[in-house]
Amino acid sequence: MAKSRAVVELTARFDLGGDEKIRALSLSPISDSQTTLVYLGTFSGSLILLSLDTSTNIVSRLGTVSLSASPVESVFVLGHERGKILALCNGYLFLVDSLLSQPAKRLGGLLKGINVVATRVRGRDSSSTDLLPSDNLADSSSSKKFLQLLGAGTRVNEVKGKDSERVHRGHYVFAAAIGERMLLIELQCDEKDGSSGSFVVLKEILGIGGIKTLVWLDDYVIAGTVKGYSLISCVTGQSGVIFTLPDVSGPPLLKLLCKEWKVLLLVDNVGVVVDINGQPIGGSLVFRRRPDSVGEFSFYLVTVGDGKMEIHQKKSGACVQSVTFGPEGYGPSLLAADETGDGNLMAVTTLSKLIFYRRVPYEEQIKDLLRKKRYREAISLVEELDSQGEIPKEMLSFLHAQIGYLLLFDLRFEEAVNQFIKSDKMEPSEVFPFIMRDPNRWSLLVPRNRYWGLHPPPAPFEDVVDNGLMAIQRANFLRKAGMDTPLDEEFFSKPPSRADLLNSAVKNITRYLEISREKDLTHPVREGIDTLLMLLYRALNRVEDMENLASSENYCVVVELEAFLNESGHLRTLAFLYASKGMSAKALDIWRLFMKNYSSGLWQDSDDLVPYLHDSELVRLSGKVAAAAEAARILEEPCDPELTLQHLSWISDINPLFAIQVLTSDKRTEELSPEQVIEAIDPKKVEIIQRYFQWLIEERNYSDPQLHTSYALSLARSALECVEVQNDVQGADAGGREAHDCNVGSVSLFESDVRERLQTFLQSSDLYDPEEILDLIEDSELWLEKAILYRRIGQETLVLQILALKLEDCAAAEQYCVEIGRPDAFMQLLGMYLDPQNGKEPMFKAAVRLLHNHGESLDPLQVLDKLSPDMPLKLASDTILRMLRARVHHHRQGQIVHNISRALDVDSRLARLEERSRHMQINDESLCDSCHARLGTKLFAMYPDGTIVCYKCYRRLGQSKSVTGRDFKRDVLIKPGWLVNR
Repeated sequence: MAKSRAVVELTARFDLGGDEKIRALSLSPISDSQTTLVYLGTFSGSLILLSLDTSTNIVSRLGTVSLSASPVESVFVLGHERGKILALCNGYLFLVDSLLSQPAKRLGGLLKGINVVATRVRGRDSSSTDLLPSDNLADSSSSKKFLQLLGAGTRVNEVKGKDSERVHRGHYVFAAAIGERMLLIELQCDEKDGSSGSFVVLKEILGIGGIKTLVWLDDYVIAGTVKGYSLISCVTGQSGVIFTLPDVSGPPLLKLLCKEWKVLLLVDNVGVVVDINGQPIGGSLVFRRRPDSVGEFSFYLVTVGDGKMEIHQKKSGACVQSVTFGPEGYGPSLLAADETGDGNLMAVTTLSKLIFYRRVPYEEQIKDLLRKKRYREAISLVEELDSQGEIPKEMLSFLHAQIGYLLLFDLRFEEAVNQFIKSDKMEPSEVFPFIMRDPNRWSLLVPRNRYWGLHPPPAPFEDVVDNGLMAIQRANFLRKAGMDTPLDEEFFSKPPSRADLLNSAVKNITRYLEISREKDLTHPVREGIDTLLMLLYRALNRVEDMENLASSENYCVVVELEAFLNESGHLRTLAFLYASKGMSAKALDIWRLFMKNYSSGLWQDSDDLVPYLHDSELVRLSGKVAAAAEAARILEEPCDPELTLQHLSWISDINPLFAIQVLTSDKRTEELSPEQVIEAIDPKKVEIIQRYFQWLIEERNYSDPQLHTSYALSLARSALECVEVQNDVQGADAGGREAHDCNVGSVSLFESDVRERLQTFLQSSDLYDPEEILDLIEDSELWLEKAILYRRIGQETLVLQILALKLEDCAAAEQYCVEIGRPDAFMQLLGMYLDPQNGKEPMFKAAVRLLHNHGESLDPLQVLDKLSPDMPLKLASDTILRMLRARVHHHRQGQIVHNISRALDVDSRLARLEERSRHMQINDESLCDSCHARLGTKLFAMYPDGTIVCYKCYRRLGQSKSVTGRDFKRDVLIKPGWLVNR
């Protein structure tokens, strides 16, 4: 149960005096005024009007009207501006004006013997049925037309329009319980005469008796009887039991909760909240005693009984304040709250006394809780105010910051930061004084926000913790001395150590600054956040976070951190910071220092030690390799070329791949000089140079012949070395397979071997000097490379000798002959096969393959001359026979083609002769087929399709297109037309 706090305070008291005792109570605030009207119903049947001036807290008696000799059971205020008053007394309804200036009028007819009355309330988002009749219905008191049963109505938008319009005209809807029935009535009040009115019965519902209390919400009425609570539909008239009461229990009691549009049902001291359909919502609320009356006051529930008023939280039912206003057992008490005005006024009664209470402003409630160090209750109150929409956003942000400061000075750092995070208006620079002593670079950025003065001014964490521990010791001493002090029981039972408190303070302020980095802040504030974050990370020994902050985009001030990081030994962080700020030279010097210290043994290096982010994947490298990787990452970015050449050598010593990444970076804006790069790299690192040359030629499209030649020479030298190594290995007795690769023990930068790269380059490039390469490999076994080079310089014989005799690649040799395109090339190749020389046996199979594939294009006589007498006839007979048959076939095929050509020529001549011999007779009646003019003696033309046109039309149409539209160039008959003379 929560401790008591001041939610309400006493405003005024009023005593009726005499023998008058209060039986009913209702409040009606006047808008745009500080006056509230109070209507009291007495046991003697009188209705009394009081006024309370909330500015002076003066209660005045304005008037009295007598209704009956019986007690006034209930009072309803109809309307808000100069409305009517409806009172239930002696089973009748009385209508009177709001100022009680005229006698009350009793509503007669059927409305007698009424037990209880409830006005209809519509929910905010309801779609309830409109039970109001049309305006032309007669008054029910004049005839038997007293029942108007309506089964359905319009939807919510139409209902609310009708309802509000009719209420404005003085029409109100009630439910009245009379014996075993319940009437739903519409009360029609005369606007001119405040005490006159009539009613119309909308519906009659039978079968429910003994009703003691009613609540009508939308289309359902909840009724309380001595047996239990029932739910009744005002549309269908059907009813159902919500739950029954125990045999031994008090009378039923209902309260409509207007803020949530729910209903509170009481069973002795237990309250159950149900929705419009009678379904329970949440858990039960248990009060200390059975209340005489229940009210809704802001977001609290108020119960009165036995001279005490208790204020409870709606959600949990916990009592937050208990007020004694009368002696216990003095009689039943009543409660009325202002539910239509600002909701800050409440009145309770005890017999003839009336006591007014006003809600304490929430600022004062929160201040009181904070002074008593009841932070959780203060936070709960703020959250409740926010959920109910009773506090502006700016004030909510202010309160979170204020509570956060008090929690911080009370050494509750985690809870304090949680409140800081919830505050939208709190500036991150407000916490700077807790981290760095004044004066400092950001002292002027700290805002001087005005809080409630409940906490001391900001100070460094060391001072805050020391002062807090002293306060705990002082409070502990005072408690032992018998004095009550607001001390946290947790700190009292288990006092924390200074180191733990400092660690918690740094850790939580770090969390706050990390979240603040995501806000839209000014540049100086961002500088302060990132710089102080670096200091806090160092205090927490979060080295990885320091490096992540320094290596990412940040606003750290290097001047403030340079000496600090250098003295603390966080050189990696300093190097990252230099690099992020564009100070590449200083960053590279640090990475080079790392490499030297690891290489010299001054620092002990170990694998899998340092994290490194490569292609968005975190890997771990040794310290030396990580230093080279970070240096390479810097040099990949645009920087001074001299700086790149200066550090390229030691990076390549660690890992050639990093050097290649630097040299081939596409991010660089200023190109490196190839000559300077070659000078900067150790000549022994051949693969780095070759990879750089390859990148320049293939990706940068360098066309310098000297560069192409240098690349080819470098590849050729590497190829010669590989051949030499392979020859040595083949001559060894063991270990041949393991040592086959000439790059064993080194990091290879290429996927293919060097000879393959050399051959590819020699074939693709036309800019290198082939003779210079030949001079280098002339005496080597690089036969294919030699063939490519000889081909470049046009040495066809040498190329054929290498392909046919050295490499014995018959297919390549024949293909080369095809590329040459001369028959003598094949004859030369055939001669090489038949007479290899140098003591080598003739290559008869290769010769036969050549004759088989290309013999048809060779001269048989020359082939026979070339054939060696030693060649077996069996091998050559089939090939020679095929050659002879092919020659005969070609000869006969030529004859056929020749004769066909002659036949076509003769046929064409004959057709032309026939066309020229054709005659056309023209007389005086002949007409032009185009313009239809008489030809007479005019010149005319005849087209191959027989159409005749005059010379004028002929000039217009042209030679190739006739009158019929036929184009003789595309659709040729014999030949384009010509001029025909008679």
